[in-house]
Amino acid sequence: MNITSDVENNKLTATVTIPAADVDAAIKKAYKQAAKQYRFPGFRPGKAPRAVIDSALGAEAVLAQATNDILGSNEAALLNELDIVPLKEGDYSKVEAIAADGQDYVYSVEFTLRPTAELSSYDAVAIEMPPAEVTEGEIDAQVDMLMGYHATVEDVERGIEGEDFVTVDIKDVKGAEGVAGEGRMVSMSSNNLPAAVAEALLGMKVDEVKSVSWTPEEEGAEESSVELTVKSVKERKVPELTDEFAKESFGFDDIAAMRDAVKIELEADKTSKLPGIKETRAVAALAERLQLDEVDETYANSVFSELGQNFLQQIGSRGMNLDTYLQMTGLTSDQFIADLHKQADDVARESLALDALARELKVEVTDEDVDAEFERAGVEDAAATKAQFLADGRMPAVRDSIRRSKAVDWLVDNAQVTEVDEFAKADAE
Repeated sequence: MNITSDVENNKLTATVTIPAADVDAAIKKAYKQAAKQYRFPGFRPGKAPRAVIDSALGAEAVLAQATNDILGSNEAALLNELDIVPLKEGDYSKVEAIAADGQDYVYSVEFTLRPTAELSSYDAVAIEMPPAEVTEGEIDAQVDMLMGYHATVEDVERGIEGEDFVTVDIKDVKGAEGVAGEGRMVSMSSNNLPAAVAEALLGMKVDEVKSVSWTPEEEGAEESSVELTVKSVKERKVPELTDEFAKESFGFDDIAAMRDAVKIELEADKTSKLPGIKETRAVAALAERLQLDEVDETYANSVFSELGQNFLQQIGSRGMNLDTYLQMTGLTSDQFIADLHKQADDVARESLALDALARELKVEVTDEDVDAEFERAGVEDAAATKAQFLADGRMPAVRDSIRRSKAVDWLVDNAQVTEVDEFAKADAE
């Protein structure tokens, strides 16, 4: 197989030449399959000669099947050779000629590639990181979280505030089916309602009724409106932490012992989590340098689809489906999809930024790198799995992953880090 290729506007057009010997082998195989698949009077299954098959089916039909076999059987090798990960299946619409005996077969196929973009700078990124040592603010936050498990909610006779828990009837007046519902229980701090609805609720009291209209921030969206009726307002109350409470509720001698235990736990947690935090922040900082106004729609949709499939698999492994998850979180399907699109855009930008950095660094992927990747995957038979990836044309995706990993390693190793006590910073603000 001989390949020449050209890339323009994220479209790679490959012109492929299949040697005559391989063409003849494909034609021979197609005739064998036809002889087995169809019944030809006077001949045992699989034994009809070519002339008989041509007379019954037509030579062009069998040669067309041989052509399809050539196209399909060579795609994986083509992807591996070009080292590309197309965003969708190859476009063979320009293929017109069919294979012929004793002749090379030449065809063209077009693949859609993810876009390429440059960075405004390829210098090391500067990021802020939590201190390696556990701070008093972090201990305070963890203690507050533990105390929150003992919090209660109590009815209050006042207007709704930003941290309250509210029961509200939301009547759909116009275009708000996804928001409407009787007796909806809402945490005002959860951002589960449109901003205009949440703002309208602030200050409302039990039995108060209010109408509110808004236009969703979506292209072509029309105005929506609802009628709100507040049924109850509850305030979250956290008990006071005393030595006695620390002993009775958490099993510590006093508050000091509780804080010491929390510190030890946070230290272990930091040791395991800080590397991941550093990587996440470094990659996010790099993505901010991406010189791309909008992510290509085809690429964004492919990332969206992959994230969606992964998420459904994750919740499925916990015995949940999407409807159950939405009910548990209080999200509407529109909110879930919008959030997933936002995640997909972020992931796409980060991936393109890492691609750009890898190109700038001239990252190379060796056979040893690939072997090590399959070993790290912990599959039962790394060699067999690698062979299957090659047969399926999935090796370029592995090489892509390795290139990005190497770019991440460089990014993390060279990041300029400033330690910031984020809890103290928040308190100061």
